Amino acid sequence: MMLSCVFEGSFWTSMIPHWSDCWTVRSTSLNCRYQTRNHEKEIQFSNSTWGRVAPLKADSADPRTVDPCLQSLKMVLLINGVPIDDAPRDMNNFFHQFPHFKESASALCSMKPQVVGPLSLLYIFQREFGVTYPHDNKISILGTDDVTTSHIIVLRHTGSGATGISQIDRVFEEGLSTMIQRIQALSYHYDGRLELHIIGGFADTKGISHQLSTSLLQCLHKLRAEMDLITCTVNELCTIHRNGMPWPVIYGIGVNAKTGDIFPATFTDKGPDLDIRNARTLTGGDTVGMLEVYDCTREELRIGPFSYGPMRSVDLLLQQSDDFLRQNLSTSPEVAPPLFVPHLRSTLKRIKDDPYPSVTLFHSNLPRFYRKDDISGQWLRYQKEDVVPWSPISQTSTQAYY
Repeated sequence: MMLSCVFEGSFWTSMIPHWSDCWTVRSTSLNCRYQTRNHEKEIQFSNSTWGRVAPLKADSADPRTVDPCLQSLKMVLLINGVPIDDAPRDMNNFFHQFPHFKESASALCSMKPQVVGPLSLLYIFQREFGVTYPHDNKISILGTDDVTTSHIIVLRHTGSGATGISQIDRVFEEGLSTMIQRIQALSYHYDGRLELHIIGGFADTKGISHQLSTSLLQCLHKLRAEMDLITCTVNELCTIHRNGMPWPVIYGIGVNAKTGDIFPATFTDKGPDLDIRNARTLTGGDTVGMLEVYDCTREELRIGPFSYGPMRSVDLLLQQSDDFLRQNLSTSPEVAPPLFVPHLRSTLKRIKDDPYPSVTLFHSNLPRFYRKDDISGQWLRYQKEDVVPWSPISQTSTQAYY
């Protein structure tokens, strides 16, 4: 059986092999020619419809028909290649049902963290994501750290090697969908599957991580993409107890975009505009969604444009002690990373100095462009005269939830 497609419109189209002889298709406008040995018919989808195309039969009355009961078909998470019926609502029961996650978590947590410098590194902040592929000449390591209750998501296509990483403290369905679509677009014509790794979010006493874990798995379970959950090192599986207090075992993760290897990591350089990127999430609260910051086809970092409102209490906050800031602005002050307060003060100062970033930071509403220097590994800012339109997903989203 063969399926050939003609793409129409600007929305990226995903074709995912599903079951033994059917295809699941999503598109805003897609014409598909469905071909068997003896029949060739055209099927048209529109308006983001989903459906399963049944195999053609010689006596089919209408080969263009999509099974109506499957119009709302949703894909599922897989574990060991087998779809799970429902997303977990309790992580302890989930780990009891799938004990092999404890083994993989133990192996990951026992690894000594690698110290990663700026060379060939793409560092991702909270509520950002980046995607690349093995042929990228600038980036070979994707990474993020300073994770306590947040979760790190790593997605990799086994055929193309296209890899994405994100750090989230909320679940944004739109942002996760876009990240998946970027990887699938880079994997077109490649056989393989999407492998999913979720790491971080220790078992904090407030239960913040647990709630995020279950919400994330429930969201991923209903997204229209088939993902095999390989690693789920969250909650108790990445927690150590010291003097009766829970502590994160893993604060950061790196992934080799060439090989797919995942390892605990710390990073000596986190790239440009640290204060600006943190200001976006600090001032926006729950409404600030995920930001795509890297274009692997042009091998450039693109920050913004985005806006945030003035913070009336910024002067008062800057006058407070380190302990006050840690206790009131960290979800887990007892185990906050050492640089949490210095980075926070830098961010507050940026908000004070540039209360209207669309005017002072993102001139003409354009991104801040960077390219990585091959020798030093530093991101060097440059100006572009002819900017190719490139639209990160919306910064505000009503899809955020725990």
